[in-house]
Amino acid sequence: MIVGDKAPDLLGVDQNGKEIHLSDYKGRKVVLYFYPKDMTSGCTAQACNLRDNYDELRKAGYEVVGVSINDQKSHQKFIEKNQLPFTLIADTEHKLTEKFGAWGEKSMCGRKYMGTFRTTFIINEEGVVERVISPKEVKTKDHAAQILK
Repeated sequence: MIVGDKAPDLLGVDQNGKEIHLSDYKGRKVVLYFYPKDMTSGCTAQACNLRDNYDELRKAGYEVVGVSINDQKSHQKFIEKNQLPFTLIADTEHKLTEKFGAWGEKSMCGRKYMGTFRTTFIINEEGVVERVISPKEVKTKDHAAQILK
């Protein structure tokens, strides 16, 4: 997905098994952020930064939805442990992650593997991608400020 693309209405299933649709957030902008894995340091820093600034984001008209390939149970633990006030989508088959172009080959310590690129999509009230914060740009400890600017 790039700026100007229409996002799909069905986003996936959340931590409680409920289907999440973009239309559930009618009249609000959606911060759809893709992250690699629950309970890891960078992903926890990012989620907690969004949590700590959640009221400010909502006042500015944003709704936050996180996406990773972890399952519902993992998401429930992550939410509980960090008191996250927003929805996390369990994209276990990485369909949404692929559709948004946030899935691909990564490498760590010379080992190549497939995984999620930390990417944030700002989707406007009409369901159109308005802005993309790329993997190289995302600042996990200051992500809310990046969204609000």
